[in-house]
Amino acid sequence: MAAGEGRRLRPLTERWAKPVLPIDGRPVIVTLLRELADAGADEVTVVTGHLAEQVEGLLGDGTAFGLRLVYVRQPTADGSADAVLRADAPPPYLVAGADTLFTRGDVGRFWRAFGDSGADGAVAVRRDPPPSPPHRYAVRIEDGLVTELLDRDPANPLAGAPLWALGRGLQPILERLPGQKPWELATVLQHGIAGGLRVAGIEIGKTRDLTAPEDLVEENFTYLRSM
Repeated sequence: MAAGEGRRLRPLTERWAKPVLPIDGRPVIVTLLRELADAGADEVTVVTGHLAEQVEGLLGDGTAFGLRLVYVRQPTADGSADAVLRADAPPPYLVAGADTLFTRGDVGRFWRAFGDSGADGAVAVRRDPPPSPPHRYAVRIEDGLVTELLDRDPANPLAGAPLWALGRGLQPILERLPGQKPWELATVLQHGIAGGLRVAGIEIGKTRDLTAPEDLVEENFTYLRSM
């Protein structure tokens, strides 16, 4: 998913699409695509929207990453579930936010853990960065399964990460797009859980994201964090 406006990063994202901004000197979406290739992916659908031409121009046809890239545009910011629906992927499939850097190898480990779980879907959770509502809610997990996507318990250390897996059981719910706009994946998954589907909660390592303009400086010149 690379369609968001990156509002918290303004004014930078008025000029550049958030996924093309760098962490460690490399565009975040480039690092993500290399992780997907290492995890065994061969075709990736990139959903673009805000400043779509920048993302599409940077990535090309995917040959540089050993991938086949397909582009789909989301004309308006109607949420993550709407973006995934527009990708029109046959389940099961992996969904990732194109503005987050994952610990190396975690994308592949998450996908394999989902397959081993036998669940209808999966949500990645992390301890670093911790929950920080309303931008980053905690996720309630019991016996390896998600029971609450937006857990307001301040003692819960597990925050949701922008990495999901959706199986066949969740696809009909996605296609009905429950609730009001913007349609979010959390709503789809919570409806599935309420209906008796099993959604695995899979813990991954630290993630890095560009949330505020100063993050762009600190994530690329890490010595500045101590000053």
